[in-house]
Amino acid sequence: MYLEDVQKTAQEQGILQQDLWKMTQTWEPGVLPDATALARARDSLPQTLPDDGLGFDWATKHVLDDMVPAFNRSSISPNYYGFVTGGITPAALFADNIVSAYDQNVQVHLTEHTIATDVEHCALGLLVDLLRLDRRHWHNGTFTTGATASNVQGLACGREFVLRTAAERKGLSIKSVGEHGLFEVMQAAGLSGVQVLSTLPHSSLGKAAGILGIGRANVRNICRDDNPLRFDLERLEMELAAPHKASIVAVSCGEVNTGQFATSSLQEMQQLRALCDKYGAWLHVDGAFGIFARILDPPTAEFASLTRGCEGMELADSIACDAHKLLNVPYDCGFVLSRHPAEAMNVFQNANAAYLTGGQSGGGGGRELSIPSPLNNGMENSRRFRALPVYTSLLAYGRNGYKTMLQRQVRLARMIAGWLYDHPKYNVLPAAGSREALLDQTYMVVLFSAKDDILNGGLANSINATSKMFVSGTSWDGRPACRIAISNWRAEEERDFALVTHVLQSVADESA
Repeated sequence: MYLEDVQKTAQEQGILQQDLWKMTQTWEPGVLPDATALARARDSLPQTLPDDGLGFDWATKHVLDDMVPAFNRSSISPNYYGFVTGGITPAALFADNIVSAYDQNVQVHLTEHTIATDVEHCALGLLVDLLRLDRRHWHNGTFTTGATASNVQGLACGREFVLRTAAERKGLSIKSVGEHGLFEVMQAAGLSGVQVLSTLPHSSLGKAAGILGIGRANVRNICRDDNPLRFDLERLEMELAAPHKASIVAVSCGEVNTGQFATSSLQEMQQLRALCDKYGAWLHVDGAFGIFARILDPPTAEFASLTRGCEGMELADSIACDAHKLLNVPYDCGFVLSRHPAEAMNVFQNANAAYLTGGQSGGGGGRELSIPSPLNNGMENSRRFRALPVYTSLLAYGRNGYKTMLQRQVRLARMIAGWLYDHPKYNVLPAAGSREALLDQTYMVVLFSAKDDILNGGLANSINATSKMFVSGTSWDGRPACRIAISNWRAEEERDFALVTHVLQSVADESA
């Protein structure tokens, strides 16, 4: 049976790929599977591994008939608004099938073995272009599994930099924390720890701090009393000046609940940069989805607040991004960029593995490139070729294609926010004063609640029970709230606005 499966013809495989492609280009009306589909799928799961395989045909039919109906439509439906999921462009889906078919392990830059590392390096450069960063300083980084891994890597490089800098300021010569160890360097530098200073930091920063030995309790919220999204610069400087701590400043470029930005001008980023330089701190940007507002260039009055929120990001030391979100490529895919490539090499170098060495330069075709082996500047040795969907999608749609996608998403979010603002039963959060101010601040996330406590307590469940759209539940100022995150390339303003407002009005009417 195994040999028969192996000998399946390319034509048969091609037909299956075409069927899968068609399935992902359409979606059922519901964004979540129904209870019957979930029960059938769970009942179909085998209790033990069969001694003899059941065959390729049986296995594929089982997956398509039993499993697929029980998956949610998070990336396929434009009306799944939870968790900033994104979608998959047709170009990215095509490339991802190629990734699986050829199964490249992108870990060592071997110029005569595969083009994969060259493509990854090129894709990073295209991303730098998309985000309007200078290739001379920013064409450094790597692809990760997502924004969480990117935040881990950014903070790891920051930890390397701030501890070594603190030691050097005391006259100590320490080459690398990655080499000598966290505790030895902290002890030699007379430090009690490292802290991450931010405003409403994403939970992944706490996770990164836990992984890196910084500690979740040392991720500090240094916000203004009148605005939880903005830094209190006086408090920030006091923390940076603490003699017993080394510090990383993390800027939320797109806060998870509101989608709003921690800075609103180049001047604010310049102030943060000056403070970090003064005290030897590392400036990290958690730009998971907010950083993509830099695509909205040249600036226009319609999106002026968004472009201002991303101004000065080039002053950071590292930027963490999530490609599966607004770039709309498949899970898993993130990337991290840095102005200091040596820091990643200090932390992540794969030491003492002679069998993994190879050509470190040479792009072929008359173009000489300096391409580091990815296993020496990132966490993974074995790595999926996740750069190819990014590369393919960027070339397929270009800067203007992605700008058009994002403009549709922002306009839809603002239409929904305006409707909620005018509605007698809903609040839009955080309170922004006038309707104009609210719309000006809205990016691609709409945070809202019901005014009535009873309706509000079950609001997310009531909305999701319709299966016409999905929102994620959260909290704001001690009350439950709902978040609509618009990130799918399929978004259409008029069509989706009609569906969302119909659902929200129905839920409000049923509570009367």
